[in-house]
Amino acid sequence: MIVLLVTLAFAGCRPKPQEDEQPGPTEVAVQVAKVSRVTLRERVDAYGTVEPEPALPDKPAASSRIASPTAGIVVEAGVSEGLTVKQGAVLFRLDARAADAAVAKARQTVGTTLAAIEKAKQVLKFAELNLDRQQRLMKIEGTSPKLLQDAESRVAAARAELAVASAESAAANADLGATETQRALLTVTAPLSGTVTRVHVKPGEAVELNTVLAELVDLDRLVVSAGVPAAELGALKTDQPVELLSGATRATGAVVFISPEMDAKTGTALVRVSVPVNAGLRPGQFVHLRIVTQERAGRLAVPREAVYTDPDGQNTLSIVEGDTARQKIVKVGLRDGELVEVEGDGLTEGATVVTIGSYALPEETKVRVIETGDKGMGTKESKK
Repeated sequence: MIVLLVTLAFAGCRPKPQEDEQPGPTEVAVQVAKVSRVTLRERVDAYGTVEPEPALPDKPAASSRIASPTAGIVVEAGVSEGLTVKQGAVLFRLDARAADAAVAKARQTVGTTLAAIEKAKQVLKFAELNLDRQQRLMKIEGTSPKLLQDAESRVAAARAELAVASAESAAANADLGATETQRALLTVTAPLSGTVTRVHVKPGEAVELNTVLAELVDLDRLVVSAGVPAAELGALKTDQPVELLSGATRATGAVVFISPEMDAKTGTALVRVSVPVNAGLRPGQFVHLRIVTQERAGRLAVPREAVYTDPDGQNTLSIVEGDTARQKIVKVGLRDGELVEVEGDGLTEGATVVTIGSYALPEETKVRVIETGDKGMGTKESKK
């Protein structure tokens, strides 16, 4: 009985809970970023392949499939894949023994016809002197008409002989030119400066007319050819800057050609982009193009995740002031990668905005900023 009374007495001494005590305001953990002033760019994305530059009005194509200009046997191949050569460098030689013999024979014929011309000239000279003598004698009746007629006939015959010799000489020279040209074809030279990308024949192999011997590319004259959808062609112009992306390779080119024709099957038009020298790209390589169609300098921007759509359908972000985040309606502009252009009353460069955790925040709420550590070193918390 005594124990029960003591227990009841102690129980009566306990303080009563205060029913009117209110819990503190809710604190939301968020990540933040700064409003920055940057240059934003609008881009058209496309994908294409690196190719040698095609022929232009003022220069030839940047690649060549070097074909044999005649049938023959390859006796010398002075090239290898990867070798850089200058325009006019000797790449292949075909067997020229028959051509050399033909040239020697043609030169001999030319020599014979030249001798015949000289002989005909001498005969004509003497015939003309005799005719002149007979004509002077005729004036003083010192010769007969028959002798004068014979002298005239000899001049006519000598002139005819000289004409025949001259014609034969011209034919012989033409034949010599043809045989020398044929022999010259047996030495195959580089039509342009570039790098040998393929060699298809070896010494000792027989080739036919137009057999491809090697392939040559000027790696300093490359372009990227891509198909751009019709809906995006209106924003493109020549000379617009283009970012070239392929793996770790980054380079900047420019639009150099926009085809006036559409491909009916794909709904795209051909667009060519220049590749800067030493960009590290090679023919056949697949490239991502980012064509800059618009550039806006000095614009306020925030990370994309900082902007969200409120229940009224308005673009909104939350600005952190002290330990409180307040909603602000903004106008969204150009999007560039992870950034989006924003405009709004009171929005200034350097202001802090909520990124992760911004969606569905109340119009005004207390926040705790979670700062992301560097290189995976975890996170740390601080109160604003």
